[in-house]
Amino acid sequence: MDIEKIDNKLLNLLQSDFPLTDSPFSDLGEMLSISEEEVIIRTQKLKNIKFIRQISAIFDTRSMKYKSTLVAMAFDEDKLDEAAHIINSHPGVTHNYKRNHFYNLWFTLAVPPDSKLGLEATVDLLGKLSNSRLTRILPTLKLFKIGVKLDMTGQDSLSSKDEDFYSEENISKDYKFTEKDINVIKEVQEDFPLVPKPFEEIGKRLRIPSKDVIDCLKKFNKNGIMRRVAAILHHRKAGFRANAMGVWKVPEDMIEQVAAEMTSFKSVSHCYRRPTYPDWPYSLFTMIHGRSAKDCNSLLKKLSELTGINEYDALYSSKEYKKTRLKYFSDDYKVWEKKYSRESFDAVGTDNQS
Repeated sequence: MDIEKIDNKLLNLLQSDFPLTDSPFSDLGEMLSISEEEVIIRTQKLKNIKFIRQISAIFDTRSMKYKSTLVAMAFDEDKLDEAAHIINSHPGVTHNYKRNHFYNLWFTLAVPPDSKLGLEATVDLLGKLSNSRLTRILPTLKLFKIGVKLDMTGQDSLSSKDEDFYSEENISKDYKFTEKDINVIKEVQEDFPLVPKPFEEIGKRLRIPSKDVIDCLKKFNKNGIMRRVAAILHHRKAGFRANAMGVWKVPEDMIEQVAAEMTSFKSVSHCYRRPTYPDWPYSLFTMIHGRSAKDCNSLLKKLSELTGINEYDALYSSKEYKKTRLKYFSDDYKVWEKKYSRESFDAVGTDNQS
């Protein structure tokens, strides 16, 4: 790929904090000592070659009052692709991967506060529709860290430290959304236009000044509703071909301490506490994106040595079935719930038995 050093620097900046100003691409150009026009051209090129998925506002699901969970399901290998297709039909499924484990399908699911089915019933229905052999619901009990920022310049090492990230204390508990907030969110969750004044363009669609759009985004960020505005990359296209979910068996009285040590590493992009089951003793989850499995394994070993936690496993994704952003304030889930109502499910069940 025709990627230059300056492109990698631009990718780092776009992933970190997109400037909330009238002319963000001009501001990025000043940081890189290039023109606004060149920043836009290079960003478009990076989208064309599939390094960048989209540039948009990234919101926190729980702050938006949505209920969400990680779900692990087990399928016969020859039924996995079909099952993933069925599960992907739900608009609240944003990430779905095949992983190297007995539980071989892992996906994230979110439902809005006015869902008629609710979270647990939706998981149950997805399990029945896809004929899951076994299902484990693994909601977040505590968020220690979230935020994927892949170092494209090669300046960070496995040991590079991180101090600035979104965690449990940032989650909004009582924010009240206005009609204007909702309208802005519907627009800024979509891919930003690559024009000199993107917030002016978004404001035109909303029939409000660009300053109002920017002020809304700053308010969302201050209140924990929005984590940041940033570029989301295609990890594999960008050279980060390994995706390891590290799962750790941590004594309950050590979880806080161990999580603090693990989240201090830049290479750890996610860290959660989740429930355990008799066949699933792992209470702490970490996500690591590396250029190779060797890189991921090296960091997992380092984390084990640092924390003294020796009982862990690494689940690698071998196939990506779905990866997208959750669309907030969308009616798509209502269409899905209506389609798979009790009557629809009964019909599916009858067909499967015939």
